[in-house]
Amino acid sequence: MSHKIILPLNRGTLGSWRWLITFSVLSASLLIAAEDPRVVDLKERAQRGEAGAQYSLGMMYARGEGVAQDRAEAAKWYRFAAEQENAPAQFLLAVMYANGTGVTVDITEAVKWARKAAVWGYAPAQFLLGTMYANGTGVPKDGAEAVKWYRKAAEQDNTSAQFNLAVMYANGAGVPKDSTEAMKRFRKAAEQGYAPAQFQIGTMYAKGEGVPKDNTEAVKWYYKAAEQGNARAQLQLGVMYASGESVPKDSAEAVKWYRQAAGQGNAPAQLNLGAMYANGEGVPKDPVEGLAWIDLAAASGDELFVKNRDMVVGRVGPEAALAAQERSKQILKEIEAAKSAPASPAPKR
Repeated sequence: MSHKIILPLNRGTLGSWRWLITFSVLSASLLIAAEDPRVVDLKERAQRGEAGAQYSLGMMYARGEGVAQDRAEAAKWYRFAAEQENAPAQFLLAVMYANGTGVTVDITEAVKWARKAAVWGYAPAQFLLGTMYANGTGVPKDGAEAVKWYRKAAEQDNTSAQFNLAVMYANGAGVPKDSTEAMKRFRKAAEQGYAPAQFQIGTMYAKGEGVPKDNTEAVKWYYKAAEQGNARAQLQLGVMYASGESVPKDSAEAVKWYRQAAGQGNAPAQLNLGAMYANGEGVPKDPVEGLAWIDLAAASGDELFVKNRDMVVGRVGPEAALAAQERSKQILKEIEAAKSAPASPAPKR
């Protein structure tokens, strides 16, 4: 099973990529009934000081599996195990201090425990420590130190570390800029099925960065990412089909990909989908539906999107604009509801 903590970092394109960092800790299933004698046995062993039992008990309290969920109790048992140099417990304790889960937020403690686990060679902790150095979280910002820890984790096939190391090479952060090495690292992460890396490979083929320009390869990698739900890849495919760039022009296919990205809250896709409805391209013309999606895009605060919305409002008139506002609220509710079911299709009218 897997615990995931996502920390938002920088936003942008390849030059300043939004890093979505996922810390995953795998462990054996602990689906044990509360009255199961094994629970009692685990507690007894933990109380006797067995680090492995303390770590497992902490996991049970964190998840509420076999015991009532209690994150403070989880932190307590992680600490007992961490003090005996149990690296997974040290890492999870670091994450709890970073997020204020079961304990008060304390970045200094988070760095301390992340470093201890990283020194032991625990890849998720090495990745976390690298991210702390990349962002200057609890430590002075230091690209070279970030690269060092990302590299250590990447050598253990940590997918997120491979990706972030690629980003460092692509941006020349902490290492000399090297598009060839960036592509190599992106490819390793992509081959592990990591959609953001697949998207970046598509972009590098499209631009000829680190590899010869190859639009066919670009489309192939965009598809790999888009089919996994990567909104940026879905948006890019929509743009390509709308313009006929590297693929046959197909407005209906463009709408399909815009809709999938827009349904995930991607503002540029929402704007483009709105324009398709407003102009009747790939879908029957529907000014209200078009303005509703454009209104959602404008809610991001982007100045260009706001100007587009205001321009369309002026064209359709107050009655249609009011109807579009109501439709926009409905779409937003559908998007929020769909977040709990990622496999569901994007909302349709």
